[in-house]
Amino acid sequence: MLRKLLAAALLLLSATTAQAASRVWISEFGVLTATNSGGSAGQMAALPSLVDQSTLDISGGVQTSAAFGSQTRYFRIICEVQCAIKVGGTATPSSTLIPALSPEYFGVQPGATVSVIAAP
Repeated sequence: MLRKLLAAALLLLSATTAQAASRVWISEFGVLTATNSGGSAGQMAALPSLVDQSTLDISGGVQTSAAFGSQTRYFRIICEVQCAIKVGGTATPSSTLIPALSPEYFGVQPGATVSVIAAP
């Protein structure tokens, strides 16, 4: 009985991990924030973001974000798995590589989109 319970728990844990391993989060930003020491622009995003887009699920292949807003000048992206991105086109595994769970920031033109694909 204990073996069956352990097997079921392991199966549930692996299924949950697999289902959650292909999400991508994209946030849009318009300006860099001022620091407390002198008011010059710091190298960090000002919160709150302009937009937090719907989470993309790339487990089924390449996905494309919504178009960036008119005030968006850069975006933050974080992927649960190693992925590749392309702004203004369709990503392939050889596009710009993003390591898993490593947030990255990129400049972008308003109205552009970013496509994302898993790149193991």
